[in-house]
Parts: sequence; C-alpha cells; structure tokens
Amino acid sequence: MGELSASVRAGLEAAVPGGVSTRAADRLRLAHDASHYLLHPGAVATPADAGQVAALLTHSRRTGTPLTFRSGGTSLSGQAVTDRLLVDVRRHFRDLTVLDDGRRVRVQPGVVLRQVNARLAPHGRRLGPDPASESACTVGGVVANNSSGMTCGTEANTYRTLESLVLVLPSGTVLDTGAPDADARLRAAEPALHAGLLRLRDRVRGNPDSVRRVRAQFAMKNTMGYGVNAFLDHDDAADLLTRLVVGSEGTLAFVASATFRTVPVHRHAATGLLVFDSLDAAMAAMPALVAAGPAAVELLDAAALRVAQRDPKADAALRALAVRGHAALLVEWQESAPDALADRVAAAGPVLADLPLTTPARLSGEPAARAALWHIRKGLYAAVAGARPSGTTALLEDIAVPVAALADTCAALADLFGHHRYADSVIFGHAKDGNLHFMLNERFADGAAPARYADFTEELVDLVLGHGGTLKAEHGTGRVMTPYVRRQFGDELYDVMRELKTLCDPHGVLNPGVLLSDDPTVHLRHLKTVPTVEEEVDRCVECGYCEPVCPSRDLTTTPRQRIVLRREIAAAEAAGDAALARELTDAYDYDAVQTCAVDGMCATACPVLINTGDLVKRLRAEEQGRAARAGWRGAARRWGATTRGMARGLDLAGALPPALPEAATRAARAVLGAERVPQWRRDLPRGGTPRRPHPADEPDAVFVPSCLGTLFAPAEGGTGVADALRTLADRAGVRLLVPAGVGDLCCGTPWSSKGLTDGWRSVRDRVPAVLRAASRDGALPVVSDAASCTEGFDRLLADAGGLRVVDAVEFTATTLLPRLTVRRRLGSLALHPTCSSVRLGLDDAVLTVARAVADEVVVPEGWQCCGFAGDRGLLHPELTASATRAEAAAVTARPFDGYASVNRTCEIGLTRATGQPYRHLLELLAEATVGSGGAAGHGDRV
Repeated sequence: MGELSASVRAGLEAAVPGGVSTRAADRLRLAHDASHYLLHPGAVATPADAGQVAALLTHSRRTGTPLTFRSGGTSLSGQAVTDRLLVDVRRHFRDLTVLDDGRRVRVQPGVVLRQVNARLAPHGRRLGPDPASESACTVGGVVANNSSGMTCGTEANTYRTLESLVLVLPSGTVLDTGAPDADARLRAAEPALHAGLLRLRDRVRGNPDSVRRVRAQFAMKNTMGYGVNAFLDHDDAADLLTRLVVGSEGTLAFVASATFRTVPVHRHAATGLLVFDSLDAAMAAMPALVAAGPAAVELLDAAALRVAQRDPKADAALRALAVRGHAALLVEWQESAPDALADRVAAAGPVLADLPLTTPARLSGEPAARAALWHIRKGLYAAVAGARPSGTTALLEDIAVPVAALADTCAALADLFGHHRYADSVIFGHAKDGNLHFMLNERFADGAAPARYADFTEELVDLVLGHGGTLKAEHGTGRVMTPYVRRQFGDELYDVMRELKTLCDPHGVLNPGVLLSDDPTVHLRHLKTVPTVEEEVDRCVECGYCEPVCPSRDLTTTPRQRIVLRREIAAAEAAGDAALARELTDAYDYDAVQTCAVDGMCATACPVLINTGDLVKRLRAEEQGRAARAGWRGAARRWGATTRGMARGLDLAGALPPALPEAATRAARAVLGAERVPQWRRDLPRGGTPRRPHPADEPDAVFVPSCLGTLFAPAEGGTGVADALRTLADRAGVRLLVPAGVGDLCCGTPWSSKGLTDGWRSVRDRVPAVLRAASRDGALPVVSDAASCTEGFDRLLADAGGLRVVDAVEFTATTLLPRLTVRRRLGSLALHPTCSSVRLGLDDAVLTVARAVADEVVVPEGWQCCGFAGDRGLLHPELTASATRAEAAAVTARPFDGYASVNRTCEIGLTRATGQPYRHLLELLAEATVGSGGAAGHGDRV
C-alpha cells in the first residue's frame, strides 16, 4: 500500500468533502476486482459529480498523487487496482436519460449495463455492446474497455455506437464532445492537446506501414493499447479524443457521461448446438455458417464439451456423446419479427444439412430450450471456476486471431495447457469473430508468479502474434498484457501511443502501470493470493456479479466485499499483522454481518452459486450467547404465545405518546446494542390478531397463515392477506383448512436468519408432522400467505418428503383466479415483488394477479430487495432506507392508484420509504373481484 501523507489526505478531503476514507475496511474491500491482481489503495475517494472529479485531478496533478477510477469492478486484466488513490464512481454517477424514443441514451459511468437495457426495452432498443458481464458491469467500464460481446462483433461495439462523451481531463477541464463547438472549446482550453492530436493523426496517416498495421489489427476485436484506429476514422481533434478515450482504461481522462446510439432488440431467435467430430471440421464449416447470417457462433472445444455434459440442463443427446476430439458451435439467428426469423432459418437449412455433424442439426425457438443452451455456454466459467482447488486463483483470458487461424490456435493452446500442466482448462469463445476465451487456475504464493505462468505467457504471446492476432480482444490490456503492446504494434505505433499519453496526461497521474509501462515484469507482480477461509465462500472468484442485487451495497458492503474482507483478515493473521486483523474484524460485525439482509439474492446472480447469507448466518450463530439461544429455543416451543406477546407490545407502544417508545427503544439500544433491541418508530403498525384454526369438510388445501399477521396489523384500510385469501377462496368455491395448533406453527425463518440452529431444529422437528396430518399425508397442498414464509417452509420441509408448499399468490393465480370475475380494476399499480417471490420463481404468478387487479402494472425502476428482511428493518432501519432509495424515487415521481407487495414486512418497508400505503396484492384482488357466479364471500368489499 502507498501511504498518503497528512497533507495529501487533507487536500483530498477538501476536494471531496466527506467523501474520502482511509479506513482499512473501506480500502481493502474495494481493493479487489475480478482480475488476478491485488493492490491495496492508500485511500478511497467517492466524488459526487464531475466538479469533484476535476478537483481530485487538480489535487493529484499538484501533489503528484496517482489515481485510478473504479466502477463495477468486473474488469479482468488489472486495470482497476492501485496502491495509491482509488476513486469509486459507482456510488453517485447513476443518471440515465433516454433520448429520441430510445434511439439514443445518455448515461453516467456508474449505471449497470442491464439497467440501461431495461430502460430501453419499452422502446425496442438496447445498447450495442453485450458483454457476458452485463448484469454487473457499468457504463464506465464499458467505455474504458471498449466492450463488445457475443453478438455485436466490431460493428456494434462501444467504439462504433458511441456518439459523444463528457470528459474531465487531467488538467481539470470539462469538455462535452457532443457540443456543436466542442472542437473550438478544446482548442481554446487545451491548445497543446488539440494541436498534438492533429499532429498524431497526420503522423499515422502519413506512414503506410502504420496504416496497414492499424487496418489489420482493428479488423478484429482488439483492446490492446490505445485505439489508434481513431486516427484513420476521424478528423477533428474533439472527435479523435472521444474515440481515443474509448478503450483507454482510465489513463487519458475521466468519462463523466456517455451518449450512445442504440440498436434494435431482436425479440425472436432460433438456437442450436452443432456438434462436429473435430475442431478442424467445425472451423471448416465457419465460412458457410457465417454467410448464413447468424447473430452468434460460439465455440466449445472438447474439454468445454465434457464440462457441458455435466450441466443439469444438458439434453440426452449431449450427455450421451462420447467426447474425444469433438467440438461444437452454438449458433443463434435473431430477428425482430417471426416471419423474418422463419425466412432466416429456412435459408440456413441447406447450409446446416451439408455440414458434417455428429448429430443432426436442431434449431429451437422455444424459450426453455434456448435458455438451456445458453445456460450451458455461460455456465462453463462457473463450472470450472467453482470446482477449482481451494486457494487458487481463476484466470479468464481472451485473445483473437483471424478466423482462418482459429483451429490451429485452439490446438496449440491445448498443447500449451498440457505442457505447463494446467489441467481442466477449457477453450470457448466467439468463433465468428476469431475471439477465444480460456480459463486456467493458478496458485500465486505471496503474490509472485510461478515460473510456469511466466513461461506460459511468453509462449502464448508467440502463438497469438505469430498468427497475426491480438493479445486482448475484449478484456483490455490492463497490467496483464502491458509489456507486449510494443511487440504487437511495433515501435512506431507504440511511440504514437506514448505521445498520446503524454499529451493527455503530462504528469502521469492517471492509472500508471496500466496499458503502457516501461516495466517488463509489471504483469508478474501484485498477483492475487486467495487464502482459504470458509467452505461457504471459498469458490468465490471475486467477479462482482452479486453486487447490483445486494440491498446493502450503498450502505456498507456487498457479498463480494464480505468475502474478500474475510480473506483479508486471514491474510493479515497469516502475516502476523494482529493490529490490522483486529481492525478489520471489529469493523466486520456491522459492515458485513449485521447489515446483511441474508435475502439470498446474491446466489441468483453468482456464477458459482454462492449464497453469502449462509456465511453470515453462521457468523451470527457464533455471536449468539447462551441466554439468547436458550430464549429462542423456548420461543420455538411457545411460538403462539411469543408472537401474541410481541403484538401486544406493539399495541402498548402505539397507545403511548410516540416520543416515549421512540426514546425508550433508543436508550435501550444504546445500552444493550442495536442488534438486540428493535427501534420502535411511529410508522410501525400495531399488533395483529392471533391465528386460529378453521376446520373444513373435504378441504381442497391446507392454509397456514403467516405469523406476520399476528405480529403486525394490516395496513390502514385493509383486512390483511389471510382474510383476503379466505375471501377469494370462498368466492371461488375452494375450501381451506387451517390446522389445529396453527398459532404455534412457523416456517423457521426467524431462527435460520439469525443462525439459531437449535431453535430451527426444534421447529423442524415439530411442524412437518402437523402439516403431514393436516394435508392427508401430502395429498393436499399447503398454502402460505407470505412469500418469505413459503421459502422458509421449502427449506423446513426439504427432507419431509411428499409435502408440497404453494405460495398464496401462485395458488390464487392457478386455482382461484380462473373462478373469479374482476369487477373493479385499478388504473395503475406500483408493484414490489419480494426477494423471496423472485427466488421462488413466482414472477409470472405475481404479474398474473397484478394484471387482474390493474390496467397498468409497474415494477418501478430501481426495484430490489427492500432490506427489511424480517427484523433487519427494525434493528437497522438504515439498511431499508438505503435499499429502497432508488425504488422510492421512482414510485414517488408519479401517482399510482394502488401499491402492493407480497409480504407484510416488505409492505411496511415500502410504506416507510415512499409514504404510500402498500398492501398485499391479494387484498387488492379481493376488492376487485366477485365469484364466478357473482356471489360475494365473507369480507366482500365489492
């Protein structure tokens, strides 16, 4: 780590007031990105706008303090790590404006690519670049790395679809290159830079060898060095600067916003896996296949096919294949209309029929079949990385060669893996672009490179450049290929790049050591070691895919950061740095354990299927004292009495002047700790009503109302979800049985979320037998009216055998709604699906019911888990406030006729965040419907 002096820190604080941290936990959690490099920054700055970035750059230039910009942290080549000043631009730079009915879009660097495409989707448009990391990478990285992807090729990548940028130059100058007078402004503000860009343009154009090299290199996907093809493609200095910043990896300027031209969304597709006896046969088929116009042609070598066979979604034909030297091409045709797709597929038919395939070609437009094929392709990384030995680092590299050289390159790569003993390495990639990706696992002891890794890299460089290829096609030069830029481009173009860097950044403060470096061993130093920590998270590859879905990401830490801090604590202990280990451990309790929602959404985004909540639950269990464990065990045995007592406590607090219980709980939290005493607030509902049995003759289902209905009263004006479901069932002629002893039944989530395994086991030992008897030994479904409880029952009954739990919303959508008549619809509905409903796969059911309730159903922009998470919203209300901020802004930006969710605590959290009355979706349906015969059931409001 590069220590920063007191005067430097003071200057940083003046540039970004309140936005600079030197706390070890903040520095080290942001030190890790998806690459295999690791440096610890001396400080982290989080500027709020371009003006503060300009102030930081002015400070860096004056003090000689290097800085590196970081946003999504998904880069793979080491371009977003530093041991000096790290500037986090993900937190604040999130503005997004759709222009010209979606034909253009202006975006700040902290916006995730998937969010941009979600905003463009109603217009039938999307961004051109389509990297595999689109769920987590941000626009800042997309521009900095000249991102492309599986279908965009070189025609719709960042360079080709970018219109203009707002730049902050190292001098502090802010330039909008989209302004009509941008070139004149650049000349006036930066005359030396303006003149120098024109001089370099003429130098490149005047050198025939340079022109030839540039044309050849950038006919392929290419992210090595600077994008000097701009000198051939553009004339004005402002246009040159715009394109040169693309792919410059934060070494020339800061991108404060980018305006893109978008491309159409092709909603119809046909996909197939073509298996060949050999790689040569697959490559020989490429010219005919490419001529048939597929949007994607993805290569899987024999090793990749063997991994694919283990995928749960692999079909019988793939599983039965005796893979020897086989190879496969995953092909997809895309069109905007069904007729156009049918024409494409028909035209491709003769081509496919003539191919020497191991199995007959089959193209499918069926969504599930297509999703399975892409799951297999995208799952290769997860399968290999997730199975790597503990303590090793997963490296995902990419190259590109002319398509004609693809087969020879693949064969030679496989030989290199064998020669250097890299077992289980796979080759896959974008075959029609000549772009290969490969994975290998390495153990970097003490941050140093073993000899085999250095030797492998040298032989890889010889191989790729010998075929006229590029050493980086998509992932950026970073640190990993910096020593080879001169070798790939030659002395003359390398000198042009050097002069470009000096023109833009004369003091060398922007991301030194990245893209250009005089150090021939920069790629072999600061390599990431991965200490073995916990079984739950050891397979983490630090990719960051989990971060956009984490509700605590803007408050404390993300799943990736929770994991890397555990690794940093282990590394500090191993190094004998007890002070650092203690400082990190002390911060970890609040930052990582107490403010984790344990909502499991991270597992839905993780390529290696890690649920960081599992780790957090275990850590919480270790913190529970004997008295707490005993108390919760007792509560498990007397849950009805416990929940009634809690409800009466809410009633008592609600009957007092609000200032009294607020002050009392604040005082108790100060003495006993925020993790033990909930914070009462005047917006909390009063207590609910006890659950009571309801026998039924010849019932159709068993209904277990959630204990949330006992704890919390319904929203003002509502009857609560339990009453609504009974009303809907009565109207539909469906008989629900509420079992005896229901007041003491629970799904176990209150115990599992706290890591209280003894209490959870007590619930597990008692509840399944009650439900088995009530459900006639599993003949009847068990209906739960809170999505979190449905998920809890799924876990609790996993080993019970034969018991089927159905969420009330799904039960309503499939069983009740077809028997109901909607008489009064809302005009518009703001809908908050919950983390549990998403993980349970209830999206379609939730939307089906919502669309029966309202003409317009809106899941607001910024939707995510609300972070209320059972009692987290009571213990740490700041978590819910942070998690709901973006969604609340979208909800309050316009009026809606109704507001709904599918869990009572989420309703409370969203009501608190928006000031609007959220209710359970089924309550609104009960108000909108009558029975199919027009008769009303009990509680009818129509």
